[in-house]
Amino acid sequence: MSNLVAFSQAGLPAVSTLSTALRAIQADVGPAGTVILKMDKTGHWVFGADQTEVEDDSTWAINPFSFVHGFIAWGDGEVLAEKMASVSQPLPELDEAPPGAKKGWETQVGMSLKCISGEDKGMEARYTTTSVGGKRAVQTLAVALAEQVEKDQAKPVAIVKLKKDHYAHKSYGKIYTPVFEVQEWVSMDGEPEPVKAEAPAPAGRRRRSA
Repeated sequence: MSNLVAFSQAGLPAVSTLSTALRAIQADVGPAGTVILKMDKTGHWVFGADQTEVEDDSTWAINPFSFVHGFIAWGDGEVLAEKMASVSQPLPELDEAPPGAKKGWETQVGMSLKCISGEDKGMEARYTTTSVGGKRAVQTLAVALAEQVEKDQAKPVAIVKLKKDHYAHKSYGKIYTPVFEVQEWVSMDGEPEPVKAEAPAPAGRRRRSA
């Protein structure tokens, strides 16, 4: 075609760096098909728009390169802005919080994981949190990973079960907090042995409203 649009390249980075920059978007939103995983206020692990409960005793592999930290600004039940970076990089720089942000910028951490047993086997999920209990759970797992890598770099992948703990709050009652219970450590490319024989999938898993 003779009528191609000519873009000025003044001040632009080299085209060779474009692929890396574009793929960085994936770190922010996760790969296609990734679901959002969270613990609801009743202490149940749920995922997806339908808030499907995670199967009891399912096991999940933590991607050791997926840990991120940064900031998020929430409006009235919606994300107004989010700035995340790999934990291997400094925290993103912040500008003024967007209008309507209920609490301004909140510190957030997160990671990616993949179900490796049960009826959700193969599903990839993204877990991010701003809560004190959630951040503590991610921190505990990250420290365990660091200690594992110092001992055995060949097996940096934690296989975990999604558990919960709770504490009593004087105003809000029982508050549930997430727990990532490490079952074993495996290699990046190895097929882990099942932690134990899988129980039959329960009939009619409940779905929770968002």
